[in-house]
Amino acid sequence: MAASSTKKRSVLGGSGVPSLLLRLVLLMLFDAATIWLGWQLVFYGQPALAIMLALVVLTINVVFLRESAMPMRWIMPALAFMALMHIYPVLFTVYTAFTNYSDGHLVPKDVAIQQIESQTYLPKDAQTFSWKAYSGPDGSYALWLTGENGEQFFATSTGQAYTKQQLVDQGVQFDEAGDPVQVESYTPVPLTQKFAVLPALQPLSFGPAEHAVKIVSPSSAAQVQPKYVYDPAQDAMIDQETSEVYANVNGTFTSASGQTLIPGFPVTIGLRNFKVLFTDPAMRGPLVTIFIWTFAFAFFSVFTTFALGLLIALVLNDPIVPGRRAIRVLMIVPYAIPAFVGVLIWRGMFNPVLGVIGTTWDPGWFSSPFWAKVAILIINLWLGYSYMFLITTGALQGIPNDIYEAAKVDGAAGIYRFWRITLPLLLVAVGPLLIGSFAFNFNNFTIIDLYARGGPPIPNTPAPAGYTDILISYTYRIAFGGGRGADYGLAAAISVIIFLIVGAITIANFRYTGMLEEVSENA
Repeated sequence: MAASSTKKRSVLGGSGVPSLLLRLVLLMLFDAATIWLGWQLVFYGQPALAIMLALVVLTINVVFLRESAMPMRWIMPALAFMALMHIYPVLFTVYTAFTNYSDGHLVPKDVAIQQIESQTYLPKDAQTFSWKAYSGPDGSYALWLTGENGEQFFATSTGQAYTKQQLVDQGVQFDEAGDPVQVESYTPVPLTQKFAVLPALQPLSFGPAEHAVKIVSPSSAAQVQPKYVYDPAQDAMIDQETSEVYANVNGTFTSASGQTLIPGFPVTIGLRNFKVLFTDPAMRGPLVTIFIWTFAFAFFSVFTTFALGLLIALVLNDPIVPGRRAIRVLMIVPYAIPAFVGVLIWRGMFNPVLGVIGTTWDPGWFSSPFWAKVAILIINLWLGYSYMFLITTGALQGIPNDIYEAAKVDGAAGIYRFWRITLPLLLVAVGPLLIGSFAFNFNNFTIIDLYARGGPPIPNTPAPAGYTDILISYTYRIAFGGGRGADYGLAAAISVIIFLIVGAITIANFRYTGMLEEVSENA
């Protein structure tokens, strides 16, 4: 009986032969799939993510093959997702903050060089040709070219070229105008379709690369030359037309006169993004105003929602209130409605033309910097008080009545009992949730953007900014919505600063709630 029980526990514990074989088969399938995925990541230029994936997979293999690591198997999926979905994005964001990763700097250096070298120019003494288009069954094209001196030849987009004599030797038939009837599988494009195929022909080069011909107008073509050639010794692009040198400056080929070539490529630039935040007038101008409002918005959002939620919870905690269970259920309604729906409803009510509130009283819900902020706080109060009501109701149920009875015996009044007993014990339970609510509102992009998109606008600022913008919405407008292209490096730098601010506030609040725990122990 004991032996049978031991064998059963062994199999259930994962040490039996069938369990081991099953684990090995599943791990082999899992490893094969992740190896393929890792190769795809490397192929598409994501080696860092491939390395992170490899480390996660290696850890999973160790955990599931070592019996001593059995307790880790239950939480390994969560740890794996945390590493790939949280830790890696944080590390990548920090790395991006020290790069010039942005529009115009998205492709690797070799791809950028290849794209720049693909640009061509027409030399002044280049020979021009009249052309007639031919199309192949595979979608390729060719040109029948006639030069100014009467020379004629046939050039394909695949790099081949034939003189008229070579075509004659191949037995190609010519029409009355002297044009080939058909060359290999290429047939003439009807004159009526010439302009229809012109957009497809213009990007193509015809004939051998060293003598490539490109279409320069609907009636002429010419032999073009590469405009830029990369010089590895100087790490620079040379303009073949003007002989100007474009040196590599922080991932952008730049001339002595300040002209740049597109595209550039991502490189590390040190602290330049952080320097821009504090020295560039476009960033520094309204930054102080927005920084102060961000803290005020987060603080008053938490304070007002907590105060109203706690007040309702205290009222409904009294058994003499009729229908309190039904009222508690109704209190969940604002929390159950999606935030973007609630914000748009309130926005409609504040509308000065059609809104219920705006047509009755409009101190400037959208045009006044002060009242626009008040409106946002009112909306956030509606969206957040029910959540605070739920958590404070639960916390109030956990406070023993014996403490209140003892306080009454000692002669403590109701307001004294609230400040000295209820609130301190309540903050112990809900303190971490208040910290989380503060961090959420610190980055509450939804309500800011949906209500007035950060407006009303702050005047005389070189960068788009509004009086109700908070740091995250201001970051979005500077990095993505300012008409200057996406600047992911700058956005990542601001995100790092926001993370450090929220982290410092969170640590300070946790220390404060730790002090409250000591108070509760004494109580």
